[in-house]
Amino acid sequence: MIETLFKSAPLHDIGKVGIPDSILLKPAKLTPEEFEIMKSHTTLGKKAIEHAEEQLGMSVAFLDVAKEIAYSHHEKWDGSGYPLGLKGNEIPICGRLMAVADVYDALIAKRVYKESFSHEKAVGIILEGRGKHFDPDVVDAFEALKETFHEIAIRFSDD
Repeated sequence: MIETLFKSAPLHDIGKVGIPDSILLKPAKLTPEEFEIMKSHTTLGKKAIEHAEEQLGMSVAFLDVAKEIAYSHHEKWDGSGYPLGLKGNEIPICGRLMAVADVYDALIAKRVYKESFSHEKAVGIILEGRGKHFDPDVVDAFEALKETFHEIAIRFSDD
């Protein structure tokens, strides 16, 4: 499963190819309407991967997981996420894992709309989200491995 997750995770935001650049590259807070469009990347990603499977004419294990990740990585432990508002263990484990990794990456990376946060600040934000945004067990694992996350982020930094 770890190998499958490793292959699948890079496709988590594949649906963003269907989001206009005016939204993706906006250097300010999105309007509620723009945010609704941005949220559709989860559904667009799932549909794109389903289309790829149809073209292949078969199911592929890593694409099955990629679909789940693309569709569920913005669900939140407390049920306030999207696209389905899943709660707790209703969220596939691959989505719960990707949620923490994706948020960590988003926090430490510079974006057109924000500066990068320090590793320490990113860790603090994730720990604050324990039991609300994130699966408590996944946050506990993240906390135990936070220095490994930092080392990987430094190793693969664009800077």
